[in-house]
Amino acid sequence: MKRIVVLTGAGISAESGISTFRDAGGLWEGHDVMEVASPEGWQRNPDLVLEFYNQRRRQALEVHPNKAHTALVDLESRFDVQVITQNVDDLHERAGSRSVLHLHGELLKVRSTGYPDLIYDWRKDLHRSDVCEEGFPLRPHIVWFGEEVPALEYAIPIIARADIVLIVGTSLQVYPAAGLIHFAPSDTPIYYVDPRPAQTQLPEHRIFTYPMTATEGVPALVAEWLQKK
Repeated sequence: MKRIVVLTGAGISAESGISTFRDAGGLWEGHDVMEVASPEGWQRNPDLVLEFYNQRRRQALEVHPNKAHTALVDLESRFDVQVITQNVDDLHERAGSRSVLHLHGELLKVRSTGYPDLIYDWRKDLHRSDVCEEGFPLRPHIVWFGEEVPALEYAIPIIARADIVLIVGTSLQVYPAAGLIHFAPSDTPIYYVDPRPAQTQLPEHRIFTYPMTATEGVPALVAEWLQKK
């Protein structure tokens, strides 16, 4: 069974109604993104950071997977599919994807500030009074700007075994996630679905570009692959 690795970004979630920093000009209600998504911002104003993620969490719980998410699930009927996502929502899981790796954390989880391995499912607002079982305050289980990306060590061997790579809804501008495609085998074709695909350093014979939205391009590509199988 061929292995397809799918790398998804904000574009696939945006079509379900999840707002993105890029669409908002890097601002959230007048605040720079670094104020609400960095360790420094957390230290300066934890209440602001908590409210930012509380609003995002509420939004994520109101939206639903779209046709691109469900098409990727259809692909599992005949391929070994691994999703590696830069998104922090759970839309892939709710659509039915069985193997999802979150590079930048998960919005519906929180973790202890004193014991990072203490991670909890969390579907309500998070407050400064909320603590872990050891008494330390909880924080969003999100990789903030300037923090390491622990999931990267798991993502690299996954993409290194890919027979096909599918990139959906990402500008390939955010590192280290953007560098993952360079770990794919040299003979692995890469399919890129995005309305405004970015330039890559890969040779043209390796990358096939589809300048379409996720809900347009992914179902069409999946249908084509399932017919060929």
